[in-house]
Amino acid sequence: MSAARSTLGRMDTTISADGTRIAYETFGSGRPVVIVGGAFSTASDGVPLADALAAPGLHGVTGDRSARGSSGDTAPYAPEREAEDVAAVVDAVGGRAALLGHSSGAVLALLAASRGAQVSHLFLSEPPLGFGKSHLPADLPETLQSLLDEGRPEEVVTIFRPRCSAAPRRSPSLRSHLARSPRRCQLHNSSSCPSPAGIAPILPRRLAWSRSGSARSENDSVSEHGVDV
Repeated sequence: MSAARSTLGRMDTTISADGTRIAYETFGSGRPVVIVGGAFSTASDGVPLADALAAPGLHGVTGDRSARGSSGDTAPYAPEREAEDVAAVVDAVGGRAALLGHSSGAVLALLAASRGAQVSHLFLSEPPLGFGKSHLPADLPETLQSLLDEGRPEEVVTIFRPRCSAAPRRSPSLRSHLARSPRRCQLHNSSSCPSPAGIAPILPRRLAWSRSGSARSENDSVSEHGVDV
């Protein structure tokens, strides 16, 4: 049984720079903290944390990244456009906020801050940055793109998730669970989980970008915008 919420969330939407509708839910009031989840997360995954942030007087915000949950999806995908989505949410909840990003959401939060989003603080949880070292095959982005081009999005998701999540590296027993989880998600919670067809086109480019060195260079420019990391 899940813990009861201490506050009631309020659903809302905002429009990103490219016209994509981005859905988010807010809890409490005070200084906003925007939660940016990982590749397979939806707004509902961030609800417990957003609710907990509201308890001490903060404004917890959890959203659906593009192509997930109640948010729209405008092709083609680019990390910079997702950064614009984050900036749009920040603007909508007060114009300046702390960002709390996990996994690929941590890299996205860093990118948004480096591109001028009004960010006061960054908390980056397990960003998938190898800094020149990687446990992943060098051709993985190309492999995933080939599967996508062949019309096999479920295989893209199944391969990506156990290889690119930090959890399986710490706990190998989770590999088989994560490989099955996209299908299990569809069966048990299809209204809130990203579908393979929706999420798969994002994954090859997101992975290629995070490994290209571009993500590392963003850290150098964050201080120029007065952000505490």
